[in-house]
Amino acid sequence: MSEGPAIIIFGAAVLAEGRPSATLRGRVAAAAAFGARCQAPLYLPTGGIGRHGPSEARVMAALLREQGVPEDRIMLEETGTDTLSSVRACARLLRAREWRGAVHVATSGYHLPRCVLLLRLAGIPARPCPPPVASGSLAARWYWRLREVPALPWDVLLTLVG
Repeated sequence: MSEGPAIIIFGAAVLAEGRPSATLRGRVAAAAAFGARCQAPLYLPTGGIGRHGPSEARVMAALLREQGVPEDRIMLEETGTDTLSSVRACARLLRAREWRGAVHVATSGYHLPRCVLLLRLAGIPARPCPPPVASGSLAARWYWRLREVPALPWDVLLTLVG
């Protein structure tokens, strides 16, 4: 089943009553739009249970199904609790499947460089999908961008020593 690309979708908050946050919806929409241009993509939503259940991956899978993605083209990764643990879990899943196809990353624009770099360090030659349009206030968008400044070198360090 590896004829198309794998599209890893990194999770975001699930709200009360299992509702997807706007960020989660945007990431899934970006992945689905990219996947619609591909032959037989495999979607790999990643993310465990946060403050509210169900898991981020399960909520993303439901959104994908609503957009017409067949169940057999979705492989859940529900153990990831942060970016690095999601990268490690997805790398294990792809290696276990002996994945030979392309691997793409769907996430917010500010998050793409870290996800792609960490996957490459894990031996997965990942490439970015076009990100969703940034939403939220200017202050919120800068908060998330600035949060990546310490997160990227920290996760790289953890990857290299661990």
